[in-house]
Amino acid sequence: MFAARGTALAYLVVFMRSQRAGAPGPKSQIKVMRTGMSPARSVTRGPLPARSALPLDSIIVGDCIKEMAKLPPECADLVFADPPYNLQLENALSRPDQSLVDGVDDDWDKFASLEDYDKFTRAWLDAVRRVMKKDATLFVIGSYHNIFRAGSILQDQGFWILNDIIWRKANPMPNFRGRRFTNAHETLIWAAKSPAVKNYTFNYELLKAGNEDCQVRSDWFLPICTGTERLKDATGRKAHPTQKPESLLSRILLAASTKGDVVLDPFFGSGTTGAAAKRLGRSFIGIERDAAYARAARERIDALTALPPAAIAAVTDKRSEPRIPFAAIVEAGLIRPGEILVDENKRHAAIVRADGAVSIGAITGSIHKTGALAQGLPACNGWTFWHFERDGRLKPIDVLRSMARARLRQSAE
Repeated sequence: MFAARGTALAYLVVFMRSQRAGAPGPKSQIKVMRTGMSPARSVTRGPLPARSALPLDSIIVGDCIKEMAKLPPECADLVFADPPYNLQLENALSRPDQSLVDGVDDDWDKFASLEDYDKFTRAWLDAVRRVMKKDATLFVIGSYHNIFRAGSILQDQGFWILNDIIWRKANPMPNFRGRRFTNAHETLIWAAKSPAVKNYTFNYELLKAGNEDCQVRSDWFLPICTGTERLKDATGRKAHPTQKPESLLSRILLAASTKGDVVLDPFFGSGTTGAAAKRLGRSFIGIERDAAYARAARERIDALTALPPAAIAAVTDKRSEPRIPFAAIVEAGLIRPGEILVDENKRHAAIVRADGAVSIGAITGSIHKTGALAQGLPACNGWTFWHFERDGRLKPIDVLRSMARARLRQSAE
């Protein structure tokens, strides 16, 4: 058994070297011209979809359905969509002091009927689906006016909902008429193209590290856009009535994209997606039908500075690291056959075998199986349960796995 398995570390090194040897040569450089509101500036990228060059970091002024039809298929790594909510406001809204609330009364948020709104939703979702890469995901945000209709249509079209996320607003607008609960949240739907998609981006370790080593929940407590972040026009009025906070988009991009990914926003508005993308080292494609909004967004994004690379470097996801069997740890000499492993409290002990299994008395099995049996549990992570002793201190054998992976990286370079 030991000989048949061979040296696992050596096999992994050969595999990693072959991957490097089989990698494509230098990427062809394709010039991409920005077509947004600012003067054209060229950037260079790697190979792009054959149909056309992508308008990276551009704001395209036009109807999102028509403009998405011009993009190559499967070109977006992530889509964030903030469509019209169809708020169906019938009368002006005033505060108790009779001052008018600067609400959403623009024509782009008005539809003749729910049927018309559903037709519009199906059309833009169809367009989005075509330009999403196989493993891309989609975030759609909305209120009770539209999010349930959007969710139903998403499922009808074959999308697979991964999460619904509640954005709980730290400072929501009060309900001035006192006839309903205060609308203190909006809902985001996060979806993949189909149930078969398994390799979508989710930066679990990064999010957990920034959340006191706890899993990030699906209820997000963030303030609405106010203060200096809120774009204003020349008269001091809000440049866009539904500007989203950059903290919201930053969390989405950090969660579901990586540096260099292409993020598409078909309802670009005030450009929050582009602002977050620029700061975080992502590329964006924005589509906005209102030229005034597009100009404000372009000016906003051009004034921003990208964060330094060290501030946005990827965090290693343990699940993506090469698998290291315990036998490889023994074969590499990081632990010797005959050494004794114990749990953290030294209540259980096991002897390391030459073949990479461990034994507790007459019972022999993997580090996981023996750890589970020792505790009377159905399962166990043997890497963290079993410890070895060095210099009078107990350390989990997972430390040895990390050392083996470091050797692999060095050998493959």
